[in-house]
Amino acid sequence: MKRTYQPNNRKQAKKHGFFARKESNVLNRRRKKGRKQLCK
Repeated sequence: MKRTYQPNNRKQAKKHGFFARKESNVLNRRRKKGRKQLCK
């Protein structure tokens, strides 16, 4: 049986990367909060 976590950088970036976050207000909220790192 395969393990549940099969890492894939492309898939991860598409879900959680900069361009994924740019679509909504996530980046602006995090900027306002003064985050050092905005996204992965």
